[in-house]
Amino acid sequence: MTAGPTPLPPAVSQVMAEPMTYHRAPAFIEVYARVLDRLKAVFQTRNEVQVFTSSGTGALESAVANLVRPGESALVASCGKFGERWAELCEAYGAETVHWETEWGRRVEPAALDEELAKHGGVEVVFTTFSETSTGVVNDVRELTEVAHRHGALIAVDAVSGLGAVPFRQDDWGVDVAVAGSQKALMAPPGLAFASANEAALERASANPGRRYYFDWARTVSGQRQDPPDSPFTPAVGLVKALDVALGMIESEGLDQVFERHALLGRATREAAKALDLELLGGTPDENANVVTAMVLPESVDGGKVPKLMRDRFGITIAGGQGRLKGRIARIAHCGYFGAFDIIVTVSALEMTLRELGHDAEPGAGVAAAQRVFSDAGVALHA
Repeated sequence: MTAGPTPLPPAVSQVMAEPMTYHRAPAFIEVYARVLDRLKAVFQTRNEVQVFTSSGTGALESAVANLVRPGESALVASCGKFGERWAELCEAYGAETVHWETEWGRRVEPAALDEELAKHGGVEVVFTTFSETSTGVVNDVRELTEVAHRHGALIAVDAVSGLGAVPFRQDDWGVDVAVAGSQKALMAPPGLAFASANEAALERASANPGRRYYFDWARTVSGQRQDPPDSPFTPAVGLVKALDVALGMIESEGLDQVFERHALLGRATREAAKALDLELLGGTPDENANVVTAMVLPESVDGGKVPKLMRDRFGITIAGGQGRLKGRIARIAHCGYFGAFDIIVTVSALEMTLRELGHDAEPGAGVAAAQRVFSDAGVALHA
């Protein structure tokens, strides 16, 4: 029950057991072309969604490598552990980095970003996060994009955990660059990274050649725009085939229905946490906090023991806090191949874990709260 890698649908696992395919063969090129098309539907863009064989961090690095120029200003608006990665990458590529942090558990407020950009004139690119996996916060990327553009800056968004779980409309919102990975809401194994850059971002990249090779956008886009599309380097054939199956499942379910399913799972988990007298990190998350639920653990409980006890005693893996939140929070994910049954079982184990560690939780209170949400929505529980 972590936010990545997430569980795989059986059909996704099974396709990886098929014989290996030559990546220049028509059979694979057909799959590759279909994946590129289906990715556009998930990003809700007309951009060429570039595919790299790497973790999601590779997609972040591609954005920095193509957009950042040594000595020029870049602003990182972060609200958690993964937002910090943007700042580390900008520093690595020689930017004059302005790293502006919000309180962990609070989102990046557009009005505050407006003030920061006014304070630091000349910022060329803003880097921020859509869904901050370390805290459960989901930022209003549409508003943040409007602010960045008002100050003449491009915006690059880490959508690794949020894409496919929470509505993200790249073209409608005007987002210049969105990056993501395969191992979260897209229900595929780790190892594929995606970068969707609009024409403004591609033009900036082309005006700043060199200092990159594998992650060079011009090289990747030119290959993918061929007919039939091609990859400049050997793609992860098995992973692409797995992603094709997963994206086909999303297509069959319908993207809006996928978002509704995530919203229901998130709402049930939050209601369960409140029924167990657990505070939600940052107060009350908005209705879009449907990737992961972060709950503050009682001071009477040794927070570091919660994930370990749940794993060792009940066979359920959840995540603890990262960085400054280590030992203070527990995180239950509900992005990707999860259903109501998973939430009910996880909440039940959490109740027993907290009681064993000294928290006076009413047995069944969290489970009942989650059940009410699913019952009201007419959702059946099944493994």
